[in-house]
Amino acid sequence: MTELATRWLGLELSSPLVVGASPLTDDLDALKACVDAGAGAVVMHSLFEEQLVEEQLAAHRFIDSRINMDAEARSFFPESELFEMGSDSYLQRLELLRHSLGVPVVASLNGISTGGWTRHARELEAAGAHAIELNLYDLASDPEETAEALEQRQLSVVRSVTEQVSIPVSVKLSPFYSALPAFVAGIEESGARGVVLFNRFYQPDMDLDELELSREVVLSSSAELPLRLHAAAMLYGQTSLEMAVSGGVHSGDDAAKAILSGASAVQVVSALLSEGAGALSRITREMNARLSGMGYRSLAEAQGVLSMANAPNARTWERLNYARLLHGWK
Repeated sequence: MTELATRWLGLELSSPLVVGASPLTDDLDALKACVDAGAGAVVMHSLFEEQLVEEQLAAHRFIDSRINMDAEARSFFPESELFEMGSDSYLQRLELLRHSLGVPVVASLNGISTGGWTRHARELEAAGAHAIELNLYDLASDPEETAEALEQRQLSVVRSVTEQVSIPVSVKLSPFYSALPAFVAGIEESGARGVVLFNRFYQPDMDLDELELSREVVLSSSAELPLRLHAAAMLYGQTSLEMAVSGGVHSGDDAAKAILSGASAVQVVSALLSEGAGALSRITREMNARLSGMGYRSLAEAQGVLSMANAPNARTWERLNYARLLHGWK
C-alpha cells in the first residue's frame, strides 16, 4: 500500500483527494461522508463580492422606496444605512465546517475590487479558514486593455490579499494565460503558497427556440484532464508553489496521473456530484492500487516523476508531439 499523506499549502493532509468548491459545501452530512470516504480537505464554494454588493444595494433600494409611503412608515423600516447584509452566513458556515469535519477547510473568494478582496479575506481568516483559495476570473472585454495590464491587476489583487492575511493563499487559475509559467512566477513573487489548475467556467449557451441565453451545468469528464496534466508537468520544478489539479478527475488513474505530473493535491467535484461520497472511496482504492503496483511507497516518491523536468522522454510534452500525433492519428 502507498502512503497517501501529502502536504498542500503547508497543510498536512491524510490524502491528496480534496473536495473542490461546489454546492456540496452547503450539505454538512454530505461533507462528513466525504471525509469518512477519504477526503483530505474541503474547499468551500466561492464567496462572490459582487453578489454581496448586489444584495446590499437591493436591500437599500427596497427600504428607501418604501420609507416615506405614509406618515408612520419610518417606524416600520430601519434606515438603509443600518440594514446589514453581507458575508455573515458564509462565515458562520465556515466556522461550522471547521469545528465539524476534522480536516482542513479552505475558504474560496471571488472578488472584483482590491478593497473587497482584502476585507473579505480578513473575515475568512478570522472565522478560522485554514487557507484561502482566490478565484481569478477577469473577463477581457475591453479592446483597449492589454493582457499585461489585466495580469498586473490580478497580481496586485493576489499581493493585496497575501499582505493582509497570515494563512496560506492559493490562486485558482483559468487555462487561458498565454505565458503561464511567467504568470505563475508572478503569483509566487506576490506571496501566494499554491495554484489550482484549472477553473471550469460555466458559460452561457444559446436557446435557439426561445432566442435567449441559457445556463446549464455540464459536469466534467476525464477528457478534460490532459490540459491540467500538461500545465502541472510544465510547472513542476519551475516553481515552489504547491499545485492542485482540478477538473477531469473521475478515477484513481486520473488522480495518479495528476500526482505523477507534479500535483500535491487533486480536487474532485463532478464525480462526487454524480456518485456521492462513494466516488472518493473508489478513487482512493484505485489510486492506491495503481501507485503501489508501480512500486511507490509514498506519494512523495511518485510526485513529479512524469513532469517535464523528470520524464524519460520530456519532449513528448512539447509542441513537436502535436505534429507527430496529427500525422499518425489513426
